[in-house]
Amino acid sequence: MNYGQHVEVSIFQKPKQGNFYCGDSYYYKEFPDRFICALADGLGSGEYAQESSQIVMDVIEANEHASVNEIMKKSNQKLLGKRGAVLGVLQLDFVSGSYTYSSIGNIGLMTVTADAIKKRNIPQVGYLSGYHRPFKVMTDDLEEDMVFIMFSDGVTAKELTTPYFLHKEVQRITETYDSLYQHKLDDDTTLIAMKYTGSVKNNTAKRLK
Repeated sequence: MNYGQHVEVSIFQKPKQGNFYCGDSYYYKEFPDRFICALADGLGSGEYAQESSQIVMDVIEANEHASVNEIMKKSNQKLLGKRGAVLGVLQLDFVSGSYTYSSIGNIGLMTVTADAIKKRNIPQVGYLSGYHRPFKVMTDDLEEDMVFIMFSDGVTAKELTTPYFLHKEVQRITETYDSLYQHKLDDDTTLIAMKYTGSVKNNTAKRLK
């Protein structure tokens, strides 16, 4: 559990049963004016999947001040000749009161408002392979006490409908998931629960069509 000035973060991660290496890699960091979180899943599983997903995290760490679209492009370019990976990138802008997200492949994002309204982002089909392609980027309003849940494909749609995802404490979300599913994982699994704890003074973001 990590408590930032504006964002609380709690993470569950386990490799596929029988594997030592987890093919999922993640990165997050809070700045005075914004927050970034990224999750990548290398194609397949094991050591080579981890290599591809970690390459993406290294790119993001080196370009953490870039836009979400630029991060997606640079990550894609770096995977030319590699196994490939799927990726989700989330940025919260504390100044504008907005969040921006892009994903390709099976990295999902679900938001939960303070009044328990859940909304899921539909990822773009495909994966990062080094070849040029456009990326869909969405922007929406950031709300006080909004919870963001980013996850790889080890988390199923059925699991996301369970009531504990409405908990206000992100650590409780990951701990409950751990207790229920850690011995039932058929794939590398990462679940990142984040809560925006700051105030929203200027909601000017509009959803990109």
